[in-house]
Amino acid sequence: MSRTIKQFLEENHLTVNDNAKLLFEKLDLDIEILKELEEKYGKSDKMSKSKHNTVDPDEMIEKYGADTVRLYILFAAPPQNSFDWVDSGIEGAHRFLKRVWNFVIDKAEEIKNVKYSKEEFKNINEEDRKLRRKLHQTIKKVNDDINREYQFNTAIAAVMEFFNELSSYKGSNIKLIKECIEKMILLLSPFTPFIADALWREIGNEGFTINQPFPQPDEEALIEKTKEIPVQVNGKVRAKITVPSDADEDTVKKIAFENENVKRWTEGKEIVKVIFIKGKILNIVVKG
Repeated sequence: MSRTIKQFLEENHLTVNDNAKLLFEKLDLDIEILKELEEKYGKSDKMSKSKHNTVDPDEMIEKYGADTVRLYILFAAPPQNSFDWVDSGIEGAHRFLKRVWNFVIDKAEEIKNVKYSKEEFKNINEEDRKLRRKLHQTIKKVNDDINREYQFNTAIAAVMEFFNELSSYKGSNIKLIKECIEKMILLLSPFTPFIADALWREIGNEGFTINQPFPQPDEEALIEKTKEIPVQVNGKVRAKITVPSDADEDTVKKIAFENENVKRWTEGKEIVKVIFIKGKILNIVVKG
């Protein structure tokens, strides 16, 4: 006679996970249905050694590597909170580290002998300035999050966000790419020391990342010298223009009305009014 699901779960020390209760609450479902499931298949229990429903760290390390396991645990929740182990979560951390590894290895030979200094980034174009600003915003956030109640999860999220921007960078400033990769490796090193050390040497450095100063933000790079603001005509965005961060209304209007797409929607029409919110938006209301 085949075993029931309940017998199978009991024999293997398995239970209906607490996630089921959370799901029912979030979906505003009748909790009585869950009680019926518990009667059939076993009571919901939290993860604990006594119930044999814990995750074996050795198995996870063998499958994904110590750095991936460490990154996932630190990213999943603040250190003072407990969390439910989710396989898709650790797989996501593993995919992220593989993307970082492949990206850096792909650039390694090109940047290995590249040197850079802060002064060399003073007169870069807007695309390069935007990426460098994002780098140093990330450095600032990681420092703040680590030093403020050890918020490793948000620090890691910031590095992930920066990597997405770096990997989509279309420019060719090799000195900037070297700075971004080098600083990113050092930001990751407290969480993924083995991968960080390996990549550190791949890009032409010696020794271990732990012996390097932790990145500090370049305050000058954090300053936004220009801003991109949308231009609306009768409530619809017709263009986006780049203006000095401190530009006044007259300056922004001059730049906007020289834009070909704005011209297309305003030429020959009566300008009823212009609404300007500094650093945010320019809205042109036309008649006819």
